[in-house]
Amino acid sequence: MLVNAYSKKVFNMAYQFAGTYEEAEDLTQEVFFKIYNSLHKYNFSKNFSAWLLTLAKNHLIDSYRRTKWEKKNREEFNEASLDSKDFVSPENHIVMKEIQKKVWEGFNHLSADIRIVIILKDIQGKKYEEIAEIMDLPIGTVKSRANRGRLQLAKILKEKKEESNDM
Repeated sequence: MLVNAYSKKVFNMAYQFAGTYEEAEDLTQEVFFKIYNSLHKYNFSKNFSAWLLTLAKNHLIDSYRRTKWEKKNREEFNEASLDSKDFVSPENHIVMKEIQKKVWEGFNHLSADIRIVIILKDIQGKKYEEIAEIMDLPIGTVKSRANRGRLQLAKILKEKKEESNDM
């Protein structure tokens, strides 16, 4: 029942963090194995969804730190985040793929703590309060990380644009 209820959320978070379908599948399985082994530690007075997503978030960050993934050449993008009917022409599709590649390259330069906040807020659309609960952080820290991440990403993308204009 837990897998059916939460697998999509966990997979989406893992995919946004890992970048490939295969890695996201593996991470999702690892998260649910970890949850299964940690159920005896769950405090029934707490929000179960927040507890589960906190475990998932911690596992993803630990996995990232352990393997130190390099994702500069990401070819896949979460197609669900784009409304494909807006990009009908082949030219628009090519332009969007190039933009996606540059955004992901910039995204990969963000620290794990900032990246997870951006994933939860800007990609998954969670509220700051939910993110604060999931990450066990003050809401001000969550807002600060989201803002810092957006500013860093904008700076990185601007630098990349200037580099490509110089060539």
